[in-house]
Amino acid sequence: MVYAIVKAGGRQEKVSVGDVVVVDQLTGQVGDSVELEPVMLVDGDKVTTGSEDLGKVTVTAEIVRAEKGPKISIIKSKNKTGYRKRMGHRSKLTRLKVTGIK
Repeated sequence: MVYAIVKAGGRQEKVSVGDVVVVDQLTGQVGDSVELEPVMLVDGDKVTTGSEDLGKVTVTAEIVRAEKGPKISIIKSKNKTGYRKRMGHRSKLTRLKVTGIK
């Protein structure tokens, strides 16, 4: 089984061909092809981690859609002063489908 560990959106993800992963927002339109930076490649028993060998490896993915993460509630308050502040946040994400590891 061939799989790769790629750096995408500040995190590392384990991907193989056909996998769908969700990463931090990437620029591009739906259907665009994106190249991900490999950190490690496993091809059966052979493991590739050297930077000169990984320079020859390309991991391509296709943008499926843009998404938003779960809502995070942020509440600040101070005791005895009546200070209350409420905020929310939803991170922007991109869903990718891995199309090839070469």
